[in-house]
Amino acid sequence: MAILYQHFGKQINTELGKEASYLAYGVEQNGVDYLNQIKEKDDRITYIAEDGTVLYDNQADASSMENNSDRKEIQEALKSGSGRAERDSKTLSQKTIYYALRLSDNTVLRVSSTQFSVWVLLMEMVPPMIGIAVVMLILAGLVSMHMANKIVEPINNVDLEHPEENQIYEEVGPLLSKIYKQNRQIRSQLEAARRNQEEFTIITENMQEGLLVIDSYTMILSGNSSAWKMFQMQKPRIGECVYSLNRGEEFRLMIEQVLRGEHGSVRLHLGGEVIQMIANPVTREQRVEGAVLLLINETEKVEREQLRREFSANVSHELMTPLTAVSGFAEIIRNGMVRQEDVQKFAGRIYDEAQRLIALIEDTIRVSQLDEGETPYDWEELDVCQVVRDVCGRLKEIADKKNVHFYIDGDKTMLYSVRPILDEIIYNLCDNGIKYNKEDGTVSIHLRDLGEQVEIRVKDNGIGIPPEDQKRVFERFYRVDKSHSKEIGGTGLGLSIVKHGVGFLGGTLDLASEIDKGSEITMTFPKERKTV
Repeated sequence: MAILYQHFGKQINTELGKEASYLAYGVEQNGVDYLNQIKEKDDRITYIAEDGTVLYDNQADASSMENNSDRKEIQEALKSGSGRAERDSKTLSQKTIYYALRLSDNTVLRVSSTQFSVWVLLMEMVPPMIGIAVVMLILAGLVSMHMANKIVEPINNVDLEHPEENQIYEEVGPLLSKIYKQNRQIRSQLEAARRNQEEFTIITENMQEGLLVIDSYTMILSGNSSAWKMFQMQKPRIGECVYSLNRGEEFRLMIEQVLRGEHGSVRLHLGGEVIQMIANPVTREQRVEGAVLLLINETEKVEREQLRREFSANVSHELMTPLTAVSGFAEIIRNGMVRQEDVQKFAGRIYDEAQRLIALIEDTIRVSQLDEGETPYDWEELDVCQVVRDVCGRLKEIADKKNVHFYIDGDKTMLYSVRPILDEIIYNLCDNGIKYNKEDGTVSIHLRDLGEQVEIRVKDNGIGIPPEDQKRVFERFYRVDKSHSKEIGGTGLGLSIVKHGVGFLGGTLDLASEIDKGSEITMTFPKERKTV
């Protein structure tokens, strides 16, 4: 801008000199009339007398203008023939350049032109310069984006899964080589982790015990299907709080204890089952990071323990009763407190109690043999209908005393079984049907050939079994009505022998009963013996 400004200033001076020369020639030839004919008013033309009086001005009234004899360019022109001057206008931010030429009659012809300051020119150029700059920036951005995309395109298209197969810039080679080595290491580690995870999953998913892993914030990190089943959860609860599984106080206190770094165990009751939970903390650098919870279903163990205690109590009670009677009667006879004619009566009582004791011991032994799968009998082809008829024949006298009638529904039905066990099963069911029946009741035995199976159904219309006792009637020595057990008689092992006998023969057992409507027991046996 500075160079152009100086250049334009010199050019204006040169043009003003030429213009003044042309005008001077016309004025000397034609006078002021020549100036009046000029229509262009871009430059200011002033014609001044020798004493400084303005004779003509193309942009102002000459008569009202002040004397110009003191002007620098006029004085120089009168002395040397031409003069130049420059004057700045502070208000208009422009500069006026004057060129004066003396004529032959000592008058002066002055031509002037204005030139804006460099700042004004610069301000006038700012808008187009800004526009040009914006366009240049946009073009530069577009070009740079295009060039950058071209440069990074090969890098963006690098196959990081197979970096060794990429052919791009030589400078990127070391990086790709390192990525390749890292990929191999990562794949190896992932494969090892996957195998470990699969092995862990296989082990935990095949565990009957439940397994849970929690962090120090009680969040569940891992668990197997057995754990979800024990807590009766339909789907895994990974990532949830362990308290969402159980909100019992015992469970909560055990979680708090193990997260304090203390081992412990607690017995939980979940949905009717007894679960033993063993909790062990997981520590790292003497800091508790979480815990491992092992859940063991001890329902069967607790039930067996309960049954063992009940069995011990029952068998002791059942044995004690006849033994007490035998001991008492014998003691009375020994002390001579019985008349001679009553000795036979007391001996008969001792014999009855001894027989009851023998029957109890025989039934206990029989149940134990069936439970262990040991019997001295052979398997053979049997006609179930004939076995049923034989049993009913042996029980007819007892049934007649209570006026209970037998009905047999079925014909010859062959079954490969063990006669004494099958006989004992049917006998006990029919005997119970008589004992727990009403006066003038019925016991019906239905036989059905199902092709590969035989169904035996024993039904009575007696007193029935309450729903709460139906699950326990097959336990040893369990009696529904203990107050009438002595009146009814028996050892309390009849249905237990039935259950173990059906199991020994490979059959299934189902009980249906209603109070005052009777009971129905359905047994299904395979026609052929299933051997392992």
